[in-house]
Amino acid sequence: MNDALLTRIAEALERLAPPPAISADLTAHPAYVWDGRAIRAVEAFAPVDYGLLTGIDAQKGQLLDNSRRHAAGHAAHDALLWGARGTGKSAVVASVVGQLQGEGQDIALLQCAIDELASLPTLFSLLRGTDRPFILFLDDLGFDEGGVGDARTLRSLLQGGTAARPANVRLYVTSNRRHIVPRHLSEQDDPINPRDVVDDRMALSDRFGLSLGFHALDQDAYVAIVGGYATKLGVSFDPLEAIQWATQRGSRSGRVAWQYVVELAGRHGLTI
Repeated sequence: MNDALLTRIAEALERLAPPPAISADLTAHPAYVWDGRAIRAVEAFAPVDYGLLTGIDAQKGQLLDNSRRHAAGHAAHDALLWGARGTGKSAVVASVVGQLQGEGQDIALLQCAIDELASLPTLFSLLRGTDRPFILFLDDLGFDEGGVGDARTLRSLLQGGTAARPANVRLYVTSNRRHIVPRHLSEQDDPINPRDVVDDRMALSDRFGLSLGFHALDQDAYVAIVGGYATKLGVSFDPLEAIQWATQRGSRSGRVAWQYVVELAGRHGLTI
């Protein structure tokens, strides 16, 4: 094969290949998303107001304190937020970042889809190019039986691996499971070494210095959350109707409270 033909083949392949992805300016935006190839700016970052999140005062306070230390360049933890669905785990992450930005702190939120975990070393390489503090957000993380290898990969990126996260990045992860990787009673019956099996499954969650539990709400806490939202909007509500709304959905949570408040706002012709 002659050189001219090889050149034409190479040029044809270059035309077929997608252009290299260009990341957004990491100093210019409040929030970003990582798509596996490039960091994209979020067009409209509008987290829930920190003061509106009620019923989780202890959790949001600890997360805010940890994030404030990170924003200031001080020692701070990676954080695991675990517990029942709809209890504010995801909302509080964005809310805390928004609160700090409102205070004048230069910190940004960067969300990565959980199916892009394999690309995290590439992302970390990009983030090493800036001194700006980032919260890397992995929402609704969980691994099935076949995903234990991915859990080990993430574990090494958190601490001790050659491609561990840079100093200006902290990971905030939400999960429905306290230990992220599923556990079973049969672990205790493992004929080889049951302690090793349990330790391996718990090793990922142990990498998070801050672990915050979010639990199902009782009725009073649920009504208090609805009341906080309603007061902010300047509308009244019937607590019994709010309870009935939750009963029909089979759940009392911050998410259900917000859905009821959206219903109230719609009735009053409000936009939220």
